[in-house]
Amino acid sequence: MQITTEFIQNLRQDYRNASLEEKDTEADPILQFAIWFENAVQANIYEPNVMTVATANAQGRPSARILLLKGYDQEGFVFYTNYNSRKGDHLAENPQAALLFFWDELERQVRIEGTVSKIGEERSVQYFQSRPRGSQIGAAASPQSRVIPDRAYLEDKVNMLTAQFDGQDVPKPLEWGGYQLRPDYVEFWQGRPSRLHDRIAYRLMENGIWVKNRLAP
Repeated sequence: MQITTEFIQNLRQDYRNASLEEKDTEADPILQFAIWFENAVQANIYEPNVMTVATANAQGRPSARILLLKGYDQEGFVFYTNYNSRKGDHLAENPQAALLFFWDELERQVRIEGTVSKIGEERSVQYFQSRPRGSQIGAAASPQSRVIPDRAYLEDKVNMLTAQFDGQDVPKPLEWGGYQLRPDYVEFWQGRPSRLHDRIAYRLMENGIWVKNRLAP
């Protein structure tokens, strides 16, 4: 099959599953997110906590990647990574980020923007210890985002650490831990026919009150 520009231009899907009205949304976007996240879980969506995390360096050059959400509450949204990774470097220079959830089966997406900070070391250790042992070894073995000579380098490091910590707990690497994004903008998008999608956006005001508005698609 030849993929042409015309073929790509004609790729489209009409969305008809549901609608989204202001009156049907919560006053607090975190509560609204909780409802939609539960809907995604109940719909048996594969890894409903998959999200795109977008960051930018001090010069404003953006970068995006897929991560897993590992918790959320009124304080913000939590994910874990290597602090020396590219995203870690970006967040050290520019502690702002955006998250994007897309649940195709529900024809929904959620955009979240805000300020990012590291979570406490104790919480990072607690989560690290809850991970499968293979994931612990992998995190310790990988100098994430750094140039390595070949895959054998990683596999040798995994074998070395596996032997080193045989019968012992794997300690959390100092350079690995969690971040929390504290939101000041949250947008809920529901696909609708003819690209007239529903968009309900929340902005956090200086007085700590969330203001909700409908946006044009």
